[in-house]
Amino acid sequence: MHQSDSALVLFSGGQDSTTCLAWALERYARVETIGFDYGQRHAIELAVRPAVLAGVRALTPAWDARLGEDHMIDLSLIGKISDTALTSDVEIAMQANGLPNTFVPGRNLMFMMVAATLAYRRGLTVLVGGMCETDFSGYPDCRDDTMKALQVALNLGMATRLKVETPLMWIDKKETWQLAEQTGGEALVDLIRTDTHTCYLGERGALHPWGYGCGACPACELRARGYQQYVQSKGAG
Repeated sequence: MHQSDSALVLFSGGQDSTTCLAWALERYARVETIGFDYGQRHAIELAVRPAVLAGVRALTPAWDARLGEDHMIDLSLIGKISDTALTSDVEIAMQANGLPNTFVPGRNLMFMMVAATLAYRRGLTVLVGGMCETDFSGYPDCRDDTMKALQVALNLGMATRLKVETPLMWIDKKETWQLAEQTGGEALVDLIRTDTHTCYLGERGALHPWGYGCGACPACELRARGYQQYVQSKGAG
């Protein structure tokens, strides 16, 4: 427990950010959350956020005591200036530059900048994000180099000593499920499986073993494959 540090978790209501929230609650005496409405096609993630937060609070009295205010920020500007499969109703496909059209240019950079601004005002010392360079779609703003450079730029620009933590950076989706179990037990795994949302298309119809989703978009495929590998690893153990 880092008693002197306090954290602001970028919390979307998805698997990765929920795992990161639990990770932070195990480490910091004070934790707040921030979410962004940027006109995302899968806006259902904003609808599930309150229930996921309530579920996390209910897991342990210690987490309930440490979890503070939730902040929802309007970043609809992103949706207005971008043309992607996450901000408009178009088919998910690869682009000529080698990136999927689910990539929203500048999204994570703006998320971190706004989070740092809020952290400055709230007296929070650590930013926690679910960026990952292992199981990802090639997004350049998820890379470790990007986050390290951003940490330097934010601290230079605001004369602060903010720390950017990315606990999922070097683990795959199977290991993300394992981290959830190590941090919050089967109860957290079940909460993530049934209450969080990852699907790019916002599908909340049938509950699959790995959670809700269309089962075909890149986010669903990663989550489903990781869950299957996680279950297999438990059986092997």
